[in-house]
Amino acid sequence: MKIYTKTGDRGSTSLLGGTKVSKAEIRIEAYGTVDELNAHIGLLKDVLINVDRDQLVGIQECLFIIGAELASDPNKNKAKIPELEEADIVVLEEAIDQMETELEPLRSFVLPGGHLSVSYCHIARAVCRRAERAIIRLSEVSEVEGLIIQYVNRLSDYLFVLSRKVAKDLNAPEDPWVPRK
Repeated sequence: MKIYTKTGDRGSTSLLGGTKVSKAEIRIEAYGTVDELNAHIGLLKDVLINVDRDQLVGIQECLFIIGAELASDPNKNKAKIPELEEADIVVLEEAIDQMETELEPLRSFVLPGGHLSVSYCHIARAVCRRAERAIIRLSEVSEVEGLIIQYVNRLSDYLFVLSRKVAKDLNAPEDPWVPRK
C-alpha cells in the first residue's frame, strides 16, 4: 500500500466514515492539533529521564482515541474505536496529586524554561491548550464527547505540574513571573 493517495491534493480529506471535508475545517484542525500534541508527548517520552514512560504511553493511547473520535463523521455510524473513560481522567488527576506532594506550593505564575526538558513540557502544555481551544470550537458546531474536553483540560494541568516536577528533579531554576509595577 502506498503512503500517498493524492486524494488530498486539492485540499480535502476524508473523515472516518468516508465523508469528504475541507482540510481547513475545524474538525481537521482539532484532531490535527491532538496529533501534534501526541508527537510532543512522544518527545517528552524520549527526553525526560525520571518520568513514568508507561504513563506517557497511556496518554498517547488516549490521544489516539480522542483523535479517532474527532476524525469520525458525527452523522454516520461510529467506526469501531475504543472509548475514553472516566478512569483515564482519574489517572491524570492521581499523577498530578502525586507530583504535587513533592513540590513547593505555587505562589505565582511561572515563566516557562529553566532547562530544555522543562521547556519541552511547557511547549506540550501550550499545544495541549491549543488543542483544547480547537475542540471547544468544534463542540460549538458539532457534538463532542464531554470526556474529551475534560481529558484535554486535565492533561494541560498534568503537563504544567510535570514541568514543575522535572524542574525540581533537575534542580533547574523555576522563575516566577513578577508583574511590572
